[in-house]
Amino acid sequence: MARRTVAYPVHGKNSLRHVYSHVPFWRVFRNVLIILLARYVPFLEWKNRLYRLLGMRVGKDASVAFMVMMDILHPELITIGNDCVIGYNTTILAHEYLLREYRLGEVRIGDGVVIGANSTILPGVSIGDYAIVAAGAVVTADVPPNTFVAGVPARVIRQPAYPTLPE
Repeated sequence: MARRTVAYPVHGKNSLRHVYSHVPFWRVFRNVLIILLARYVPFLEWKNRLYRLLGMRVGKDASVAFMVMMDILHPELITIGNDCVIGYNTTILAHEYLLREYRLGEVRIGDGVVIGANSTILPGVSIGDYAIVAAGAVVTADVPPNTFVAGVPARVIRQPAYPTLPE
């Protein structure tokens, strides 16, 4: 399934040169400060509160590891479910800038999802409940619930990932 993004064409220079006509500079500045702080804060609930300040929806008992990089331009497009684990140095993007357009898409991470270290989640992707994303994977398409994916781009390795959904 294709990612669910909305494309916005730009004229003239490459799309990244137009960034501050799409997102106010001071909002980006504030987002960067909060996200940098959250990357290093060792207390999981503090991290979640910081992310919620940015408009992200973060579920109960979600655990975001050290050095995770959230989208700095549109963090409000990210939803993290309950009881998730997002591994070290993962990047979660809700935007992408291309040569003559930029794209925005919501990222939805379901309940009980485990995302391995150094993974990248691209805009417009949904990861279903109790899915597992292997370390180093690049998620370019939706991940069905209860599925194990790995690779670049991420592909289904095993389904179901769990014999039954945990209670």
